[in-house]
Amino acid sequence: MKLMTVEELKQRIDSGESFNLIDVREPHEHAEFNVGGQLIPLGKILSMQIDELEDLKQEEIVLYCRSGNRSGQACMILETMGFTNVVNVTGGMLAWQEKIGK
Repeated sequence: MKLMTVEELKQRIDSGESFNLIDVREPHEHAEFNVGGQLIPLGKILSMQIDELEDLKQEEIVLYCRSGNRSGQACMILETMGFTNVVNVTGGMLAWQEKIGK
C-alpha cells in the first residue's frame, strides 16, 4: 500500500487530475464533510460487495476515512483481492481539517 498526505491529495484535486477517490467512512460522516470521494463504506468492502470497483483493479484508487485507519484496512483488503495500486491518505479527514480546513 502506498501512502499520500492530505496536502498531496489537495494538490491533485486542485490540479483537476482525474483519479479514483473513495471515502470508506459511514454515510453520516460523508454527509458532514467530504472532499468529493465516492462513498463506499468499509463494511461494504469487508463483505466484498464492491462490484463498482471491480473494473479498477489496475487503476490507482485513493482511499480516505476519518483518521486513516479504516482506509488502511480497506487498502489491505483490496490488495488481497488483486487490486494493484491502492493508496491510503494518512491522517484522513482529521488531518485535512487540521492542515487545510474545510
